[in-house]
Amino acid sequence: MKNTFAALALACCTLPALAQQATSDNTDPLQLQDRIVGDIGGGVFHLDRNGLSRHSHNLALPYAYFDYGRFFARVDTFGIKTARMGYGYLELAGRLNFEGFDADRGLHRRSDPIPLGLGTYQETPIGAFFLNAFYDFNTSHGTLAEAIYAAQVDIGRVSIYPQIGVEYRSGSYNNYYFGIDAGEASASGLRQYTAGASTSPLLGLSADVPLTDDWKLNLTWRRKWLDTSVSNSPLVHHRAEDMAIVALSYHFK
Repeated sequence: MKNTFAALALACCTLPALAQQATSDNTDPLQLQDRIVGDIGGGVFHLDRNGLSRHSHNLALPYAYFDYGRFFARVDTFGIKTARMGYGYLELAGRLNFEGFDADRGLHRRSDPIPLGLGTYQETPIGAFFLNAFYDFNTSHGTLAEAIYAAQVDIGRVSIYPQIGVEYRSGSYNNYYFGIDAGEASASGLRQYTAGASTSPLLGLSADVPLTDDWKLNLTWRRKWLDTSVSNSPLVHHRAEDMAIVALSYHFK
């Protein structure tokens, strides 16, 4: 279950293809719709997972990327749109991010984070910007933030979305999940380690491939290069993490 939610979480950190804003008969592209607009389906998620297991995972999971009134779902990020702001809304957001693990081989249990905070999705004439900042209301009491830009290139009926961004995690967040205290070092045989704050760049590429008028194939790949404050931890075995999604979804108009 931990690995399942971790895959769902990183899949987004990812972020998928640009959200399709609801349209109506008027000229206001930000008008809220009282119906589902977007994609709902399921697919296979591939995740490189750091930790003692060192294993990658291929998991069948739901896929959701849609708006319904003020509510939105973007794979691992869910929330409520509040006041209009620029080309989007100020959003109250939460994230599914289950990085915790049970006590194992001399290591203490890490509780799953509860990231809640503010964000915005800005679909501008030059591309889309995803900005989010979260505070972990669970044990780490750390902060996470991300800024991601995505462009759109149409090739026939296929839409391709190159993405570039950066993710920040505070020292308290990283040290809780990747640090090793003296007691754990003695019990596990791993060296003691204190993790600091991190800034990790990422690149991604998504594509929406129409199959019929209502069904589409959603493809996503993303790579994140870990900051040395994380990658130097004895718990981390990959300096870069890859994520991929192949999903089949129904498009609600």
